[in-house]
Amino acid sequence: MRIRSERYLFRKLRVRNKIRNVAHLPRLSVYRSLKHIYAQIIDDAQGKTLVAASSREKGIGEGSGVKVATLVGSRLGEKATQKGINQVVFDRGGRPYHGRVKAVAEGARQAGLKI
Repeated sequence: MRIRSERYLFRKLRVRNKIRNVAHLPRLSVYRSLKHIYAQIIDDAQGKTLVAASSREKGIGEGSGVKVATLVGSRLGEKATQKGINQVVFDRGGRPYHGRVKAVAEGARQAGLKI
């Protein structure tokens, strides 16, 4: 039986491989730690981060809950629309799609980003 970290790694790679089939769209990648949440839009063809937002930025607020994650998603969506990015592919990073990860996606959608 595989240990927990190996299962997480395989799940993360499985999600990433499915996303690579849609190579013409940038990838919205979410990383969730115990204290903070980070989101960035990456162009895999160039290997560059186009837009990034996190709960460590000023004006986001304190805490690590769903409200903060929604604010991170909306801030990322606003930055993306300013740069002319309208549609992305969501990379949940091997985490389940609920809670803070889902809140980032919903916040980005509210800001006008198509996921």
